[in-house]
Amino acid sequence: MAATKTRTSSFSRNLPAASSAQSPEIKCGPNGTFLVSSGIPDLDKTLGGGIPLGSLVMVMEDSEAPHHMLLLRNFMSQGLVHKQPLLYASPSKDPRGFLGTLPSPSSPKDDKSRSHDAEQEKGLRIAWQYKKYFGENQSNLDGQRGMILFRFIVLYNKQEFSNEFDLRRPLDRHFYTGQHVDCISTKDLPNIAALQERCTSFLSQFSRNDATVACTGRIAIQSLCAPQCESSNMEWEMLSFIRSLKSTVRSAIAVAIITFPSSLVSATFCKRWQHLADCLVSVKAIPDEDKELAKLLTGYQDIVGFLNIHRVPRINTQVPAVLEATTLSIKLQKRRYLVLECLNQAPVDGSSGSSYGTSGSCSGASSKSGSLDF
Repeated sequence: MAATKTRTSSFSRNLPAASSAQSPEIKCGPNGTFLVSSGIPDLDKTLGGGIPLGSLVMVMEDSEAPHHMLLLRNFMSQGLVHKQPLLYASPSKDPRGFLGTLPSPSSPKDDKSRSHDAEQEKGLRIAWQYKKYFGENQSNLDGQRGMILFRFIVLYNKQEFSNEFDLRRPLDRHFYTGQHVDCISTKDLPNIAALQERCTSFLSQFSRNDATVACTGRIAIQSLCAPQCESSNMEWEMLSFIRSLKSTVRSAIAVAIITFPSSLVSATFCKRWQHLADCLVSVKAIPDEDKELAKLLTGYQDIVGFLNIHRVPRINTQVPAVLEATTLSIKLQKRRYLVLECLNQAPVDGSSGSSYGTSGSCSGASSKSGSLDF
């Protein structure tokens, strides 16, 4: 009997062999994809759970403020916390020194009101305090005490898919000294082909066809066409590099992120670069003490910038994504934690409460009474 021929098509899913195993740093996504965290829980939620393996993320920088570094630092820290090999390319002379500025994951002792685990622990503590008023024997109390202690230990030692990072506390050195971290100074490279060779060599360790691969690789490239680099004016070579990197990442158990100053790239090539991205975002700083903007947005004093989402990864599907919001505010909660939130309009009458105008008028003139005027 003739052997059955395997059916192949352009839409066949090339699933990573190593990702099928359950691991805290990788989770299953829609359409047979596997997701890794961006290091920002709010961004993961917006992207549909995380960044799909094989994706190329591109971030358009703002010339007024380095807000793109917030995204880059959290992305790199998340990979190092999960013990994932990292390739970091930067136009600085000492890119390895940048690792000392990466944020550290927050500890369970941190007082964070938005943490569900903190609320759960508080409930357990209150329940334990009221146990003394119940007529239970000592053995039951010991059992309850042991259960609470066990749950606390599990909570403390649990490795999360997406951590919250404390921007004021640097990452411990053991996270990046004992791991495979390759740092490249693009300023010293003779051309962009040298960077492409390094990236290809790095990604060859994470082939989807290799069943022995047990980890995920991450590539972080900062300011791709920075003026201090020799290849800053080679736009065609840059375009070829991005296209090659996207193809190589797609066939590997890895993700890559590139930041670039869009103001230094011609409009034609900027559009070409954006078209190659699986996920495209841009950051924008807000002017200091913009009184008009302060009247429009609630919590303006905590906003440091805006994140615009132009495209989200759509792998193994042709269905377009429908986002709740494409512009998010970048906030620093307690000046320590990076938070992304939907923009909320300040009340029209200046009162507290609803984040939208209280007027129900359907005419051009506003009505403070809230009655419908047809």
